Amino acid sequence: MTKPKGLFLNLFAAIAVFGLMAAMTPAQAAECPRGTLDKQFCDRDGDLTADLPTDPSKWVNPSTLIFAYTPVEDPAVYKSVWAGFIDHMAKVTGKKVSFFSVQSNAAQLEAMRSGRLHVAGFNTGSNPIAVSCAGFVPFAMMASPSGSFGYEMEIIVPADSKIMSPADIKGKTLTFTSPTSNSGNKAPSALLKSEFGLVKDVDFKTSFSGKHDNSVLGIANKDYEVAPVANSVMRRMIDRKVVDPKKIRTIYKSQTFPTTGYGHAYNLDPTLVAKIKQAFFTFKWEGSALKEEFKKSGEGKFISIAHKFDWDVIRKIDAANGIKYTCK
Repeated sequence: MTKPKGLFLNLFAAIAVFGLMAAMTPAQAAECPRGTLDKQFCDRDGDLTADLPTDPSKWVNPSTLIFAYTPVEDPAVYKSVWAGFIDHMAKVTGKKVSFFSVQSNAAQLEAMRSGRLHVAGFNTGSNPIAVSCAGFVPFAMMASPSGSFGYEMEIIVPADSKIMSPADIKGKTLTFTSPTSNSGNKAPSALLKSEFGLVKDVDFKTSFSGKHDNSVLGIANKDYEVAPVANSVMRRMIDRKVVDPKKIRTIYKSQTFPTTGYGHAYNLDPTLVAKIKQAFFTFKWEGSALKEEFKKSGEGKFISIAHKFDWDVIRKIDAANGIKYTCK
């Protein structure tokens, strides 16, 4: 398949982590299997995430844990939403926990790669990149009280637009969110090509809004012609009355994808990791700001996940787009 023009290059130009993986000898490969992981990581257990370093002197046990939520909407809003959870994690871990308001997916990736971020929620599309290039080890995801989870990608247009179906996108300008976003870029790129024969930057022009909320508002205000977004973000914006749903019309809805994956840096002390996981799975949602916010997208608890299985569909979308997780 033709690789989307500039997608992968634009991403890593932003975070300056380009290059090819160093070549391994057969002996090195057998001792430290990596798959898609960067050369500094090993995956001996085959779970597709980086293993804890075998040398305990390389384990990290910081006095302050830095936590970041994926930058899909206004960081100021989510700092208060996560405040109760941050307090809970601090009590469980015995550490000071600080909320890091990241402004972009690239900044979040670079923060974990450089060791400045310890616990995070990476969005659906960024997860495989964070796993391969930043040593991110996801273990949890939000779900409904019944355990169901996921969201859909919707392609939206202004309510009075003449665009009635994806086929009408030809010759128009489609506004993606960011290069790393699954629903905001990678999934629609693959689906428009496979289902409608539309190739980005060939059959339609492209631009980037930066975030899902920018795209939703841009469509409602008629600043953009057409845009793909995560409907979970759009629903929360509608519930908060940030946007009028009557100004937006959906012309395509995808299958269900996994939501933001929560996890830790691969080199954290295992005792600390156990406490971090405990904090997620013992958090009391009832009456919390977290529940008040995320119930808008049907979520009300954390569930365990396995990156190898739960992100399989996302890796397949990346493969369809010609994306390879190479970094240095």
